Amino acid sequence: MWKKLNLYFNDLSPAQLIFAFYLLAVTISVILLSLPFAIKEGVEVDFIDTLFTAASAVSVTGLSVISVKDTYTVSGIFILIFVLQVGGIGIMTMGTFIWLLFRRKIGLRERRLIMVDQNQSQLSGLVNLLKQIIIIMVIIELFGSLILGLYFMQFFDTWQEAFIQGIFAAVSATTNAGFDITGTSLVPYANDYFVQFITIILIILGAIGFPVLVEIKDFLFQKQGRYRFSLFTKLTTVTFLSLVVFGTIMILLLEFNHFFKGMNWHETFFYALFQSTTTRSAGLATMDVNQFSEPTLLFLGAMMFIGASPSSVGGGIRTTTFAINILFLYHFARGNKNIKIFKREIHEDDIRKSLIVTIFAFFTCFISVFLLSITEDFTFTEIFFEVASAFGTCGLSMGVTPDLSNFGKILIMLLMFIGRVGILNFIFIIGKKGKDVNYHYPKERLIIG
Repeated sequence: MWKKLNLYFNDLSPAQLIFAFYLLAVTISVILLSLPFAIKEGVEVDFIDTLFTAASAVSVTGLSVISVKDTYTVSGIFILIFVLQVGGIGIMTMGTFIWLLFRRKIGLRERRLIMVDQNQSQLSGLVNLLKQIIIIMVIIELFGSLILGLYFMQFFDTWQEAFIQGIFAAVSATTNAGFDITGTSLVPYANDYFVQFITIILIILGAIGFPVLVEIKDFLFQKQGRYRFSLFTKLTTVTFLSLVVFGTIMILLLEFNHFFKGMNWHETFFYALFQSTTTRSAGLATMDVNQFSEPTLLFLGAMMFIGASPSSVGGGIRTTTFAINILFLYHFARGNKNIKIFKREIHEDDIRKSLIVTIFAFFTCFISVFLLSITEDFTFTEIFFEVASAFGTCGLSMGVTPDLSNFGKILIMLLMFIGRVGILNFIFIIGKKGKDVNYHYPKERLIIG
């Protein structure tokens, strides 16, 4: 039996194996979250709701059909923290960490799996990258937990309660999970700019991309010489921060005479900045998004569709995909055949991949909105917002998640998974990478546009 099972797994592509591992992670998470000591006494949770919570945690989305605060015990909360860690840094990163603890050799097959899970293009240096990712993430979360835990001591009766809140808030923000144990996200801290500022920093560090963090670490601790950042880091950082700034400005303009009317400048600024940052993939909120106007909600949906950076904790089409699409349109309009930026030229294969990801993502979300419009009794804006949030693994919601039908929950779970593993990996799950052929048919031009 084990021999047949091994042969079966050997026939799977790396993307299909990653899919199997994520399914395994969801299965284990369901079992852990269903343990008697994880659920509060007198609380009953349906299997579909536990499955939804596990899928949301593994994909670090944050959409929830239950109240974490009212459902899980302290033990259950720490189980959820562990699941968020696994989902945030990636299945293969956690698996590699365990392999290294037992001093197991990381072979070629494992390296190919790591390459797929972390969206890398080459095999060299993968194990070292994963070691650095784990160390950096742990350090960020420890500092975040310590700062927030100490700060929360003024709001809670015991230091234990304060640090449980601080640890969960730090992990949820860094992994961009969007879960909370306050019952109302960060609404209680709507006027607490210190909590918001720390949370914004943690969200950005988690969503900007692991390779970027590694390069920043190398730059800060370089011994000598001039450090040269990669094109990926330059393009990712500029695009990510530009989207945060652009999102903040747009929210301020759209809500100037609506939600922000009568507020002080610092209130409006932090509301806009936090909501713009959280749409990268975090899902935490300092207000009820239903208070925003419809144009703002549609704009936030578009921001969640873009999502976080590649090789990060977030989902969506990713920031580099969006940037390459914009650059492609700009250069095409100017009659340029190549895209040049930061004194580098973007590879044609990357341009093609970005267009494929965007088109596939658009049709996936369009079909999802169409199907949910048939099965669910919600407005178009509510459905669109929910779909964009799931695909972007964001977790923001207009409050419709608990009222979804079983079909709706399954579809949203699928979207969360697609957003987490990435469009290209999902395509390779249902198919296989094409092979170059040594023949061509005659080419013929078509009328376009």
